[in-house]
Amino acid sequence: MTEHPTPDEGRQPRAARPTAPADPRGALVRAPEAQGGTGASALPAQARKGDTAPAAQARTGDAAASPSDEHDRSSGSPASQPDPHRPRPAPEGVPSQPGPEQPRTVGGPGGPGGPGGPDGTERRTGQPRPPGSGPAAMRRDGDRLRFVGAATRRIARGIDLDEIVMGLCRATVPTFSDAILVYLRDPLPVGDERPTGALMLRLRRTDRIPEEPDTDGGTMPALQAQPDLVTTAELCEVRPGGALAEVLRGVRPVFADSPGARAALPELLGEGRTVPTGQRTILAPLRGRRRVIGAAVFLRRPDRHPFEADDLLVAAQLATHSALGIDKAVLYGREAYIADELQRTMLPETLPRPTGVRLASRYLPAAETARVGGDWYDAIPLPGSRVALVVGDVMGHSMTSAAIMGQLRTTAQTLAGLDLPPQEVLHHLDEQAQRLGSDRMATCLYAVYDPVAHRITIANAGHPPPVLLHLGGRAEVLRVPPGAPIGVGGVDFEAVELDAPAGATLLLYTDGLVESRLRDVWTGIEQLRERLAATAQLTGPDHPPPLEALCDEVLDMLGPGDRDDDIALLAARFDGIAPSDVAYWFLEPEDATPSRARRLARSALERWGLQELTDSVELLVSEVVTNAVRYASRPVTLRLLRTDVLRCEVGDDVPQLPRLRQARATDEGGRGLYLVNRLARRWGATRLSTGKVVWFELNHGSTPESSRN
Repeated sequence: MTEHPTPDEGRQPRAARPTAPADPRGALVRAPEAQGGTGASALPAQARKGDTAPAAQARTGDAAASPSDEHDRSSGSPASQPDPHRPRPAPEGVPSQPGPEQPRTVGGPGGPGGPGGPDGTERRTGQPRPPGSGPAAMRRDGDRLRFVGAATRRIARGIDLDEIVMGLCRATVPTFSDAILVYLRDPLPVGDERPTGALMLRLRRTDRIPEEPDTDGGTMPALQAQPDLVTTAELCEVRPGGALAEVLRGVRPVFADSPGARAALPELLGEGRTVPTGQRTILAPLRGRRRVIGAAVFLRRPDRHPFEADDLLVAAQLATHSALGIDKAVLYGREAYIADELQRTMLPETLPRPTGVRLASRYLPAAETARVGGDWYDAIPLPGSRVALVVGDVMGHSMTSAAIMGQLRTTAQTLAGLDLPPQEVLHHLDEQAQRLGSDRMATCLYAVYDPVAHRITIANAGHPPPVLLHLGGRAEVLRVPPGAPIGVGGVDFEAVELDAPAGATLLLYTDGLVESRLRDVWTGIEQLRERLAATAQLTGPDHPPPLEALCDEVLDMLGPGDRDDDIALLAARFDGIAPSDVAYWFLEPEDATPSRARRLARSALERWGLQELTDSVELLVSEVVTNAVRYASRPVTLRLLRTDVLRCEVGDDVPQLPRLRQARATDEGGRGLYLVNRLARRWGATRLSTGKVVWFELNHGSTPESSRN
């Protein structure tokens, strides 16, 4: 409920000069003030024809003083003191009251002693004064102005659609009306968009005076004699040329008893719905910048004073401000949607599930008004069951930063596909950033995890160092060379290789997590390390905390107002691959190599208890190794990995990737990859810096035909 001060509340009379009576329009007529210093006087005001002497004297006030008074003021004599018999000046905005020497009358605004003439006429025109134009009307007008100002300020505070509609409802109920219904177009048009189809209005929000206990301990109904407004139709189709369409086209609010509203309200509210009779209902169209976007219905219950004609102007102001605010909210919503979609497409939709590592991630924008930013993360599967972990931060959090981030992320994915060392990837990213512009700066950390060797190789380009949480609960900040940011140019990047024990968790993050106006980077990194160690203590030394819960716990370290930048977070749990689940051989490129590869694969499957896959594995290994031996000049590698699937990898020194093609009936070759494609669950080929790797996967305990999903 919005409270408004009374017209006379908090007003102080001005003792410096008396206030002249009000003119018929409610504006104060003041005599001109004296200009200059002591001794300067204003010209006496001329009395108009028909003015009485007291009226003219009251209008001119001190400015129409006699010459002797002017002389006394300039000389500082006692004559300059105010006359004790003169009427005291009235507060600003309230007409002067008659003095003791003037008879007090109760004849109203037009009677003697009031703002009008002695016969109830206008001073200037001599015409009879209209009714309701006295002090009471002025107070009502002042109340309306204050209400409109407070209501529009409350409506303007909203940003999204719901806040603006709620602001309109809360500002009008119960100060202006006892209930309100707000209808909006469904769907709402955006900007210059031209809606197609029928005009549909949907009930967006209703509000009414809540039930309150009366003085007798009972309950007062919210809107007496109007219980059916609760069940008002939620969807209304505006018929072209109908009564409701005409009222909406007219834009101006109308009372319910007007000819147009009598037929428009049943069409809007639904047949059988009634509204308070007389001038207790106002139908106000909501018109935005280009078109009508809805309607508002203001209602007063029968035991309240009905609306007045000036209340139509109040309803028009509320409807105009609300409609313009809704237009801006719709545009803001569209921009927020575009920003969200842009950020969503710039980041990985889902994380991969590489062998030997589990992943979890989080992203938080800088604020509601800055939904896009330059932070990103990525996880890229590499040959040999390895995975590349990337996190980066482009300066700023705007559309430009997001666009640059997208280009750098795409470049990093391409470079990772070439299986370049981490320091080489950062070098090429630095060159790409310089091609994008001289002021394109970013930080990046690129790490490659090998689950077979249980090692991780890290290269850094000005990014905060990662934190490694060991299985026992100890958290440490990894010492990696800081490096220069991407985009500086002319610098070398250094990579370090570290142990990655099974059960450990690596946390990669951007500076928005550890840096803010309240703390520096290293203080935030230390707090992050302590938070990880404390979280690990909750699950015990032999059980690492769940990844998703760990990410949430890390983000909880951010307090209110402790986030100035967007945040990207990537957590990797190292499971590794046990040495007993790996079989690795070097094979010379000879004619007998395919048969030897079949024997080695058969023995490994027998050791793992996967004899049911022997025939399929021997066939596929023979085809892939034969193609490698045919073109290789150096030893061929063969590796079998037993995880949740059986993976076979064959590497050689030839960079050309094999291509699947349909062999003709007369061709002697070209069917090897066709067999791999038909029998394997998945297969692929990846180019390396020293050649390529061809791999395929088979499910455990299933026939090749059923392993293709």
